[in-house]
Amino acid sequence: MSDPNFRRTVVLILHHGDEGTLGVVLNRPSEVPVDQVAPDWAAYVGDPADAFIGGPVEQDTPLCLAALRNGETSVPGTIGVIGPVALVVLDSDPDELVSKVRGMRMFIGYAGWDAGQLEGELARDDWIVVPALPSDVFAEPGTDLWARVLRRQGVPTALLATHPGDLQLN
Repeated sequence: MSDPNFRRTVVLILHHGDEGTLGVVLNRPSEVPVDQVAPDWAAYVGDPADAFIGGPVEQDTPLCLAALRNGETSVPGTIGVIGPVALVVLDSDPDELVSKVRGMRMFIGYAGWDAGQLEGELARDDWIVVPALPSDVFAEPGTDLWARVLRRQGVPTALLATHPGDLQLN
């Protein structure tokens, strides 16, 4: 994708409906400490203690994803996304939630599409759509998540993981 906001990104779709689509970029770490965007939650977010850039929309809006502990399926203060991954309602009391999660990651901003917009981008093959894994959400900041996700798709999609990004380096 040529849009620099989404070049070599992995976007997890959090909600898709008639009114539009909401997602979060998983692989754009920032240098903004969590305590600057969500001070009440900073003590509960593990490494890294910096927020990730969730997308180009409302980059002053925090979003938090959590991995629920085994056996936890419906936790008050969360909205299920995929498997054990849930969106945290940041108005919730962190002390009531922390014992039910095994990890949290904070994002600033999100990716958003108006009704029909994402469908148009998909029709143009602007995106590669693949199943998400909960481990994608909590990948280490130095991980080339884009390449890792592509590699697990098998050939021919996996071959895209070898693309150098800058063709002059090829």
